[in-house]
Amino acid sequence: MNITIPNIHHKDSNNFFLIAGPCVVEGRDICFEIAEKLITMTDKYKIPLVFKGSYRKANRTKVDSFTGIGDEKALKILEEVGKSFSIPTITDIHESHEAAMAAAYVDVLQIPAFLCRQTELLVAAAQTGKVVSVKKGQFLSGQSMQFAVEKIKAAGNNNVILTDRGNSFGYSDLVVDYRNIVEMKAFDVPVVMDCTHSLQQPNQASGVTGGKPALIETIAKAAIAVGADGLFMETHPNPAKALSDGANMIALDNLEAVLARLVRIREAIL
Repeated sequence: MNITIPNIHHKDSNNFFLIAGPCVVEGRDICFEIAEKLITMTDKYKIPLVFKGSYRKANRTKVDSFTGIGDEKALKILEEVGKSFSIPTITDIHESHEAAMAAAYVDVLQIPAFLCRQTELLVAAAQTGKVVSVKKGQFLSGQSMQFAVEKIKAAGNNNVILTDRGNSFGYSDLVVDYRNIVEMKAFDVPVVMDCTHSLQQPNQASGVTGGKPALIETIAKAAIAVGADGLFMETHPNPAKALSDGANMIALDNLEAVLARLVRIREAIL
């Protein structure tokens, strides 16, 4: 993979890498609980781990939906997780001025799918020198993501990750086209499959996004089979009580068994 992520575990591993954690930073204790369990299982299977948590959720359906515990407070928790467990961390940014702020605390800056064409945001993220992970818009093909890569590299940063998270299918569903993984790998950057957000059912009449978490393993298996370099999975000890995107998360206690099966698939295709 043409990328350098500081402190990533098992650099000599031939495994896929895993980006995992809660959707949003809900508090210190739950982040540490999730991180500790993730490290235990990824160490067991020699899976490089990047801990994920949004310091703020800027894209919520309803005005009264939970957005975060405060930017600086959440970012400091992510920084503490990274330092305590010697693992890299990732969070998403939404506006150009947030890039430098978040970069002071985390190793990887994530560009949300709806913002993947925002030139100023991409350039600002690139100029921090951090790894920049861009989610493919639900409205774009894999081929069209070459321009996001070009914008980041033109700003002097070659550490780019592309992530597929499905394509809009009607008004309230998503579908995964695995050709996108192959197309994006042609840009010589690591490609990740977001196995949880790709199963969202957005724009529900209730104002709460739905999902199909029973299919997370299916999405992940297919992604590994077609050559994805990494997987993205949001997880929580109790998804039903998660403050954001609980409907499409994998329960933390169910994740290890899934990873064990995915590792076997990875071994089979190497």
